[in-house]
Amino acid sequence: MVDVFLNERFVGSVSDVNEFLNNIKKQRREGIIPEKLNIGFYEALNEIHVETTKGRCRRPLIIVENGKSKLTEELLQKIEKDEITWEELIKQGIVEYLDAREEENTFVALDEKDITKEHTHVEVSPITILGLCTSLIPFSNFGSSSRLIRGSKLQKQGLGLYASNFPLRMDTDASILHYPQRPITKSFMHDVFNYDAHPNGQNFTIAVMSYEGYNMQDAVIINKGSIDRGLARSTYFKPYSATELRYSGGLRDEIDIPDKEVKGYRSERDYRHLEDDGLVYTEAQVEPEDVIIGRSSPPRFLGSLEEFNIAVNTRRESSIAIGEGTKGIVDMTFLTENEEGNRLIQTRLREQRIPEIGDKFCSRHGQKGVIGMLVPQVDMPFSSRGIIPDIIFSPHSIPSRMTVSHLLEILSGKVGALSAKQIDATTFDNPSEKDLRKELLDLGFSEEGKETLYNPLTGKKLQAKIYVGNIYYLKLKHMVANKLHARAAGRIQLLTRQPVEGRAMGGGLRVGEMEKDCLVAHGASLLLKERFDSDKTILHICENCGIFATYDSYKNKAICTRCGGEAKVSPVEISYAFKLLLDEIRTIGIDSKINLKEKF
Repeated sequence: MVDVFLNERFVGSVSDVNEFLNNIKKQRREGIIPEKLNIGFYEALNEIHVETTKGRCRRPLIIVENGKSKLTEELLQKIEKDEITWEELIKQGIVEYLDAREEENTFVALDEKDITKEHTHVEVSPITILGLCTSLIPFSNFGSSSRLIRGSKLQKQGLGLYASNFPLRMDTDASILHYPQRPITKSFMHDVFNYDAHPNGQNFTIAVMSYEGYNMQDAVIINKGSIDRGLARSTYFKPYSATELRYSGGLRDEIDIPDKEVKGYRSERDYRHLEDDGLVYTEAQVEPEDVIIGRSSPPRFLGSLEEFNIAVNTRRESSIAIGEGTKGIVDMTFLTENEEGNRLIQTRLREQRIPEIGDKFCSRHGQKGVIGMLVPQVDMPFSSRGIIPDIIFSPHSIPSRMTVSHLLEILSGKVGALSAKQIDATTFDNPSEKDLRKELLDLGFSEEGKETLYNPLTGKKLQAKIYVGNIYYLKLKHMVANKLHARAAGRIQLLTRQPVEGRAMGGGLRVGEMEKDCLVAHGASLLLKERFDSDKTILHICENCGIFATYDSYKNKAICTRCGGEAKVSPVEISYAFKLLLDEIRTIGIDSKINLKEKF
C-alpha cells in the first residue's frame, strides 16, 4: 500500500500506484478535477503527494501520448489564424501546467524531433529555460551561462525611458537617456515585451582592437566626436522634500526665508535663489550647499517653565540644502499635503550627464567596462570608406569569457545596418554565421567583417585587419559623478573619534588591510602614518605603573593617581580607538598596563 497526502495531510492509501496516478492525470486533462492540482510519486518514501496550494511555481508543457505530440500541425495552423486560444488548449488537454513535484515523474523532450515512446511531455520552446531579461539577449545560445546572468542583470541597470510619465514623478536616482534607439539585432521577446516603447540603449559602431593602452582590462575608448553629437547623453533627476511639521504647544515649522536672528543662520549667499515664499524658483541654477527650501523650526527641547523665556524661544534653522558635489537646475516644485495634513514641498533637480572618463557601459552579453579615454575624432582610426568607430573594445575581453554572442552581434549588426533591417537573433532560432557572412559579402564588404583601418596619427594602414561592426550598447546608471568622493577634515563619530561613514555624510574613505599593504610595498611610510592618524590622540602614561595619568591643563602638569607626583609621566601618541578598547576591557575587570621604552 502507498500512502497518499493532500497538501501535506494524510488522506488514505492506494494499492495500484500507476492506475491511481493515470486516473488523476486523465481526469485533470478532461476537466473533471481542477487543472491547478499536481501530483507526484516519491518511490524512495513510498508516498504520493497531491498539491493544490497557492504559491507553487508551475510551467506549461505540451502533452505527449504514444510517442506523438498532442499539438498537431492542424492545431498549429489554427493558432496562427487566431482560431484557438491558449485557454482552449489547456481545456482540451493539449497543454498542462506542472510544478516541481510532478516534474520529477516526467520525461520531457526538448524538441519534437527528439520525442521517443518513453517521453511524456515536450517543451513549448527551448527558450522557456530563460527568464525575461535573458531572452532579450540575441545569440544567447552562443554565450556562457555566467555571462548571460551578468547580461540580464546589466540590462536592468541600463538607462532609457523607464516610464513615459517621468516628468510628473518624484523617483529617487532616476535617469533618462536622451536618444534611445531600438536594437538592430533583436530577439522575438522584444516584440512580446513591447521593447520599442521603452528602449534603453543605442547602436554603436564598434572596432575590436587595442589602442594606445587606454582600453586595457575592461576599459573602452569612446570617440569624443560621437559624444559631442549627443551619443549616450542622459539627464539625472534627484528629488528633495521638506514637511511643515506641527509640534505640541501649537508650535510648527515655517517655510520661508529664515530670519537673521534664527539659530544656525547660513550666509545670505546660500539663500539667494529663494523667493518670498521660501522656495527656490524653477530653472534656477544651483551649486553645492545652496538652500532650495528655506525652513525654520521651533527650539528642540522646550520645558513648561521656559515657555516665556525670550532667549529660549529663538527658532533654529532647518532648511533643505543640496549636498556637497551636487549641482543642477531646479526642474519642478510640487506643493501638496501628506497623510497628517501637513504641508509637503517636493523639489526636483535635474542635471545633464555627458559621458566622461569613469562612466560605465556594457553590451547585452555581460561585457561591461568603464570609459578609459575620450579620444578626439581626428585621433580615432578610420576605414577607407571614412567610417570612424564610436567605441573601441579590447580583443583581450573575448577569449577567457567566451562571449561568442558578442562577436556575432557585431556581424549581424553590420548586416542589419547595411541592409536597413532588424535582424531576429532569438536564442536557438537565429540566423547562421554562414548566412550572415554571405549577406555581408553580397553587400560589398569582407565576409569576415574585418576592414582595413588607418592610423590617424601617421596616415598609414594598420598592419592587422580590424573587426568592425554595429552593436547595441547600454549606458549604465553607475556614473562617476555620483561616486566621486574625497574629504579633508570633517565630521567625526562621537564614540571612536574617527571620521563618519558614507559619501552623503561627507565621511572618510577607509584604508583597509590591502590598501595598507600597497602603501607598504610602495615604501610610502609617511603617507601610511598620516592615513592612520584619523583618530590620533595624546595620552599621558606613567612609566612606573603603565596606567593613564591625569593631565591638568591649567597647571600644564600630568600626575599619576596611583604612584603620586614623583613618578615620571610621558605623553604618548596613540589611536583613540585603542584608548577606547583599554577603557572597555577595564570595565569588565581586566587591568591593562602599557610598557614604555625609549624612542630611538
